[in-house]
Amino acid sequence: MNGGQSDDDLEELRRKKLEQLQDRAESQGGQGQGQGRANAEAQEAAQQQADAQRQALLRQYLTDDARKRLNTVKMSKQQFGEQVERQVVALAQSGRIQGKIDDQKMEQLLKELQPEKKSFDIKRR
Repeated sequence: MNGGQSDDDLEELRRKKLEQLQDRAESQGGQGQGQGRANAEAQEAAQQQADAQRQALLRQYLTDDARKRLNTVKMSKQQFGEQVERQVVALAQSGRIQGKIDDQKMEQLLKELQPEKKSFDIKRR
């Protein structure tokens, strides 16, 4: 597949765009409001680049079914879904993921990372 090459090309384009924005921000330094706006643009571009890298890693290490399951979890429990996503990205970046995570592995991972449910025993007298 050309997914790896197109991802690399996309990363290169994002990196160049970020550099352009940073250069523009530096050249406008000392111009008051322009500097604040340029910094905001640079931060936004950096955030977009980080999001794109995270999505590329998820596409690389998760099957389509596993990504669908993770997205479904994120829609219902956003914080938990993002926590699982960060965990998968951290594992991928450290090289501890062998192959792709399929739907069954994702289901098992979600069960392992799910916080324990609190149970209450109510006793009537």
